[in-house]
Amino acid sequence: MSRAFVKESDQDPGALPERAVSPHPNFVTARGLAALEARVRELEERRRAARAASDTAELAVIARDLRYFQSRRESARLVTPPARPDAVRFGVRVQLERPDGAPLAYRIVGEDEADPAAGLISYVAPLAKAMLGLHAGDEVEVAGVRAVIAALEG
Repeated sequence: MSRAFVKESDQDPGALPERAVSPHPNFVTARGLAALEARVRELEERRRAARAASDTAELAVIARDLRYFQSRRESARLVTPPARPDAVRFGVRVQLERPDGAPLAYRIVGEDEADPAAGLISYVAPLAKAMLGLHAGDEVEVAGVRAVIAALEG
């Protein structure tokens, strides 16, 4: 139903919006799956503590986050990269060499595991999409600069 037809008085003022779930398949690395499982355990512990403290506001936040991470854990599809990849694939670490000689490295991971500052990019990110299927020696554009794929690691 459109929100235009919902009266404000019909809404729970304490209700939190659900966390958005990606429409893409939930591919995960072993590390990503372990992180999802750890997050669910952590939230379950926080829920026990919040219940003991009768902290209803915290319980609402935890319940929403727990629904999200349990859903992500249940929909996770573990992908194990080959030990010696011959092309850029999910889970593979890609070492790039820019013209100025500065090295860059990215591992292509699932959406929940992505952390670009740590060199972990989601497989649906534009850079990952541009690299998928490429081989060592191929070129790819990174932030407007052409870079060469120097090496691939599983």
